[in-house]
Amino acid sequence: MPGPQKTPTTSGRKLDLHTHYYPLIYFDKIRELPSEFTFAESLSGQTIITYRGARFFGVTPPMTDVARRLEDMNRVGIDVEVVSLSTPNVFFADAKHQPEIARIVNDAYAELIAMHPARFKGFASIPMDDSDAALKELHRAIDELKLNGVILLSNIGGKPLTSPEYRPFFAEANRMKLCILLHPMLPANTEPFREYVLGPIVGFMFDTTLAVARMCFDGLLREFPDIRWIVAHLGGAVPYLMERMDNGWRDFPECRAQIDELPSTYLKRLYYDTVNFNPHLLMMVHEMIGADRMVMGSDYPHLLGSIDRAVSSIESLQISDKDKRQIFEGTALSILNNV
Repeated sequence: MPGPQKTPTTSGRKLDLHTHYYPLIYFDKIRELPSEFTFAESLSGQTIITYRGARFFGVTPPMTDVARRLEDMNRVGIDVEVVSLSTPNVFFADAKHQPEIARIVNDAYAELIAMHPARFKGFASIPMDDSDAALKELHRAIDELKLNGVILLSNIGGKPLTSPEYRPFFAEANRMKLCILLHPMLPANTEPFREYVLGPIVGFMFDTTLAVARMCFDGLLREFPDIRWIVAHLGGAVPYLMERMDNGWRDFPECRAQIDELPSTYLKRLYYDTVNFNPHLLMMVHEMIGADRMVMGSDYPHLLGSIDRAVSSIESLQISDKDKRQIFEGTALSILNNV
């Protein structure tokens, strides 16, 4: 397998922190266990996963084909992918089955990394609905399997991450200085998003924004400042609403009850991936928050993502080569576990 092609503008490695890999056994579990997620066929003949009968996502070959992934990585010059299990993660299953599915997926990631140690890293999945199993799997994944962080969804079966039952997990994550990719999930009320694939297109961004706002105003970001949160899709609408959230803190006592600084103070301590390939928006976040809080992401191999634009959108930005290297590699290496 030839090495990755290097782009001429910047030197150094390129790490993609938002990319999804599905072991075949994971899809088998979705077929096997009763849930609201089912396999179907789209009008174009593509295999898709549906949620309550509405299209959720389409299955593409690189989701399970490692050789195809490596070809695409080499083609665009991505050196390392940090793979993670996207929605619905392990949460299509009940609390009883989540630990088994998490173990299976995390073991598969460890095997992938062992086969290609220079090309892949991984974010672990965690059975959050079983609190004891969640902490056990966290330590197994990070301490034994040497994975590089965790992926969590913006809600867990409709429950916000600020729910009290998740607090012990975040306390331990804070102690470990854990890197967590906050990935969107469909909002708890999915009905308005059933048409036109509005769930992934709009609902995901909505729920990411809601989750971060809750975590901020609830004091979770204040209480656990050492968790290294990566907010997917350039933060959803968080950068655009930051000033409005600051105004809410000034205007409403309940918005000051759990935090003692402006929301933007906490929000600028988060990390944001670049899975929004609009150069104007990337520049806006770069100017607001800085390259040292941005990491490259592609959302590969989902249709709404792009492994090509993940690289070209950063290369084409009117910023210094130093800042490009920071987004491609530097920030990632400063926040990932076990690097």
